Amino acid sequence: METNENLVEVLNDLIKINNDRIDGYEKALVEVEDIDVDLKAMFQKMANESREYVAELSREVAALGGEIETGTTNSGKIYRVWMDIKATFTGHDRTSVLESCEYGEDAAQEAYEDALATDADLSVEIRQLITDQKASLKESHDLIKKYRDMHQAVNS
Repeated sequence: METNENLVEVLNDLIKINNDRIDGYEKALVEVEDIDVDLKAMFQKMANESREYVAELSREVAALGGEIETGTTNSGKIYRVWMDIKATFTGHDRTSVLESCEYGEDAAQEAYEDALATDADLSVEIRQLITDQKASLKESHDLIKKYRDMHQAVNS
């Protein structure tokens, strides 16, 4: 039973980082100007992406007989990053919002790396699920970075 408990904890950590990510992008949607329709669409897509991942991870936790996390993180781990971002947006300009989102995407990548490096016994299916989600989140990270870099280049 110890194995399931460890695995449930790993999966719930990923659920929490995705819940934080959803909250972060919902905050980003409010922070950007109405004219920034490209960012609004991208942030909405990324929030929906995390909603899908929460559903997938939740199914696995339920199959293991665990209790599914429904909240966001509030402990001292790296998962606090999205919560910190929500509290520290310094401006409504594209660059600051994109920089904050990139920072949060870095934290999500780290959370997924930690999950893949865990001592918990990951089945092939769960390892593949985590790997696939991590790869998709990396694409989101790279897109945020590309937007940030382009915006900085245009404004320099």
